[in-house]
Amino acid sequence: MATPIIMPKFGQMTEESAIVEWRKKEGEKVTKGDILFTVETDKSVMEAESFCDGTLLKILVQPGVNVPVASTVGFVGQPGEALPAVVVPAPSAPIKESPVGRAVPSAPPVATPSATTRTAATAVPPTVVPAPAVSALFRISPRAAAFAKNAVIDPTPIRGTGPNGRIVEKDVRNYLSAKGYDQLRVSPAAKNLAAKEKLDLLAVTPGEGNRISIADVERALAERPKAMSKMRQVIGQRLTQSVVTQPHFFVTVAVDMTDLIAYRTQLKAAGAPYTVTDFISQAVVLTLQEFPAANSSTDGKSVRWNSRVHLGIAVSLEQGLVVPVIRNADDLTLAEINAAAKMLAEKARTGKLAPNEMSGSTFTISNMGMLNVENFTAIINTGEAAILAVASTLPQPAVRDGKVVVRQLMKITLSSDHRIVDGALAARFVNAIKAKLEDAELWKRLTT
Repeated sequence: MATPIIMPKFGQMTEESAIVEWRKKEGEKVTKGDILFTVETDKSVMEAESFCDGTLLKILVQPGVNVPVASTVGFVGQPGEALPAVVVPAPSAPIKESPVGRAVPSAPPVATPSATTRTAATAVPPTVVPAPAVSALFRISPRAAAFAKNAVIDPTPIRGTGPNGRIVEKDVRNYLSAKGYDQLRVSPAAKNLAAKEKLDLLAVTPGEGNRISIADVERALAERPKAMSKMRQVIGQRLTQSVVTQPHFFVTVAVDMTDLIAYRTQLKAAGAPYTVTDFISQAVVLTLQEFPAANSSTDGKSVRWNSRVHLGIAVSLEQGLVVPVIRNADDLTLAEINAAAKMLAEKARTGKLAPNEMSGSTFTISNMGMLNVENFTAIINTGEAAILAVASTLPQPAVRDGKVVVRQLMKITLSSDHRIVDGALAARFVNAIKAKLEDAELWKRLTT
C-alpha cells in the first residue's frame, strides 16, 4: 500500500502550514531523505523530506494552500500501487476572483471515500463539484455579466435597476458611458492582458490620448496589492504587539572601536575567525550577567528573572527577519559564540533553521553595521526586556587627550521596556557594554 506524505508540524504552536513548492513531480522517483516540498511557516521556509523510497504517486495539496498539520498531502509508493482513500484537507487559502474581478468563495475540497473503507484504486478519483455561486447580495443577469466580461470591467459597483436590484445589460452600458469607457483607446494586447489578470480596465490610468497600452496595464498590475507572506504577517503582528504593549525607552552611546578593530585585524592575520559581532555578543553576555533586569521579562503584573542568557541574533533574509538563538551563551567562550553564530546564520540563509532554534531568546542584538547606517533603534521582541541596535563603525572626529582626532566610532542604542528597565539602569547597562568593547586588555585575556 502507498505511504501517505504528512504535512509536518514545525513548532509547538503551528496549527497549519502552506506548501511553497513541490520539489518532486508526480511519477518521479523518490529516495529516502530527498526533499519532497518546502513549507512556509510563520517564521521561515522549511524543507520536508521523504521517509521512504519509491515514486511520488499523487499530489493532493497544491502550493499556496494552508492545510492543518498532520494532513495527508500526497502519496509515495510503487507505480500502479493502490492509493488509500482520503479526505482532501479543506483549504484555508485566500478567496479567488471571478472572471470579472468579483471575489467569490473558493470551491469546496474534493472528497474521496473515508480511509477506513480501504478502497483499492490506482488513483484518487475527483468528484465533480459545481462552481460556487456569487453572493446572493450581488445579482446580475447573464447578458449583463457577459457584457461586463467582454469590456473587462468589474460590475460589482454598478447599481442594478432590475428586479430586486439585479444588474441588467442597460445598467452596464450606462455605467460604462458615465465612466467614459467609450473614450478609451485600449490596445488588443492590453485588453487581453487585463482580462487574463482579472484587472478592471477602468482601474488603469490611461496614457496620452486616453490610450491604454500594455505598459499601462503592466504598471497597474505592479501597483496592485499583493498578499504578504505568512512570515511578514507574523513579524508585523508581533512587532505591533510589542510597540503597543511595551513602553519603549531609548539610550544611545558612541563606542570607540579603534583599538578593538586594530586587535581584531591582528587576530585575523593570525587565522582567528572572530567578527565584530562576536565581540559585541560577548560584551552583551557579560553585561547581562551584571544587570539581570535586562535579561528578564514581564506580563505587566510580575517579573520573570532568567538565570541563563539565550542570545538572539537578528538575521535579515529576503522574505523577512529571523532571530536565531545562541542558547546558554553565558557558558560559551568567544570562539564558541563565533562557531554557534556562524552555524545559525548559515542555517537561516539556507532555510534550515528548526523552530526551536528561533525561540526562547532572553535578549536580542540587531546589527546593521554592514549597511552603512549611523544610528537606528530596534523594536523589542515580545517577552524580552530589551534589544540592542548596533550601527556601523565609521571614521569620525573625537576628542582624545584634549585633541580632535579621527577615531572609529560605533553607536549602539538600547531599546528597553520601561516597566522593567528605567532610564538610569538603561544608561548604566549600555555604558557597561561600551566600557567592555573599549577595553583592549579584556579581549586579549579572552582570546589567549
